[in-house]
Amino acid sequence: MSIINSQLKPFTAQAYHSSQFITVSDADLKGKWSLFFFYPADFTFVCPTELGDMADLYPEFQKLGVEVYSVSTDTHFTHKAWHDASDTIKKIEYVMVGDPTGTITRNFDVMIEEEGLALRGTFLVNPEGVIKVAEIHDLGIGRDASELLRKVKAAQYVASHPGEVCPAKWQEGAATLKPSLDLVGKI
Repeated sequence: MSIINSQLKPFTAQAYHSSQFITVSDADLKGKWSLFFFYPADFTFVCPTELGDMADLYPEFQKLGVEVYSVSTDTHFTHKAWHDASDTIKKIEYVMVGDPTGTITRNFDVMIEEEGLALRGTFLVNPEGVIKVAEIHDLGIGRDASELLRKVKAAQYVASHPGEVCPAKWQEGAATLKPSLDLVGKI
């Protein structure tokens, strides 16, 4: 069964955010758009490039009402240590969720069981708790936050404009499509 259009599974976790430890749960996401950004581990190589890129665009996600949750199987204590040690990670203002039991990672089906690490998985959850975008990469392939931002805008557009769809490479303000019998074979 595809994870797309499935309901977010319940979870509670400890996280590092704004120089403090907090508890985050699925209940905190109700009524908001949320982006889960799974990565293998703190103190690694591709991960800080991705998390730093996301940190640079985080204000743009916030303008769209999207909260970002980075998640790895490290603890919230390790997230704080990495935040304190790395200039790139120090830029992060979004929530860094610790998932040492792997519960959340397994809920999204991105756990590499043999290693206890997450694949690079990105999931956009709508305000009703339904997963609308899912993207999973192998460990060596980094993501682009600007492309994720484009996908968020497309998902939000489609959610607020029933009957319309966003074509390939759609950018905010560009034309959309209204699927109908008249379009069949004309695109």
